Amino acid sequence: MAGRYVVGALGLALMGLGVSLVWAQSPYDVAVWLVGAVVLHDGVVAPLVLLVGLGVLAARPWARGPVRAALVTAGCLTAIALPDILRPGPVNNATVLPLDYVRNWLALLGVVGVGSGLALLVKRWQRGHRAPRKGRGELREKRPPARG
Repeated sequence: MAGRYVVGALGLALMGLGVSLVWAQSPYDVAVWLVGAVVLHDGVVAPLVLLVGLGVLAARPWARGPVRAALVTAGCLTAIALPDILRPGPVNNATVLPLDYVRNWLALLGVVGVGSGLALLVKRWQRGHRAPRKGRGELREKRPPARG
């Protein structure tokens, strides 16, 4: 029970930190970020997930888990990396963005794709190597008629 209170207090502390960081920004920057997040989600991510759901997952319901996990993970990675990827031009301080974020983001998306592909192969292999199921009639017990 005490663990819940510790986790709740930690969550409240992190929310307070987030509010203080947002408060330190200009309202314009916060508004741009919020509008950009809504446009990115509603204009790009949600339609892509719906298209994949209609195209791939409707025909192959066994692939739902790995494909959903890959889409959610890729979306989170993109949301985290996007500000650094879209940062305009060179900066005066070379240590601000010392890494090649586009290359690293694409490498991580490749790892996610390979991982979900392996998970799909394992699921497909498991589907083909299951013990045959008994028919529905063999599984049911015959019940005596109900007494009225």
